[in-house]
Amino acid sequence: MMRTDAEYMRMALRLAEKASSLGEVPVGAVAVWDGHVAGVGFNRRETGKNALAHAELEAIDAACRKLGGWRLHRCDLYVTLEPCPMCAGAIINARIRRVIFGARAPKAGCFGSVCNFTEFPFNHKPEIITGVLEEECTRILKDFFHRLREQQKKRQT
Repeated sequence: MMRTDAEYMRMALRLAEKASSLGEVPVGAVAVWDGHVAGVGFNRRETGKNALAHAELEAIDAACRKLGGWRLHRCDLYVTLEPCPMCAGAIINARIRRVIFGARAPKAGCFGSVCNFTEFPFNHKPEIITGVLEEECTRILKDFFHRLREQQKKRQT
């Protein structure tokens, strides 16, 4: 049975919740190859002490390992937040077919917010679908940063 974009995004949201429970910025990603989950990831930059530990890169890496290759031309990537420049570059280099994201990233997003990598003359242009479960994806981020600010206030008093 083929799942809908919203169902895969709900999977990504559950991964974002896992990241949040670890104190990470709540972003989750699911790589889907022909209707089958090939890789998942969530932010682990703080816990892993690694600038490369973004949700998208973890999902792409897991999919490459599972599928035995780096060309993910039949893969769709569901991510709760618009990809940053590093992740957008990895998406293009991995030949991801479609990128489906929920929330916009006005300070770092590279599929329409700060810039749009699909407008550059790269060798691959993924299809971009925005706004899938946007409200839920935005809410988890806002809630996380609200809690973080509250914790910082308590530490200062």
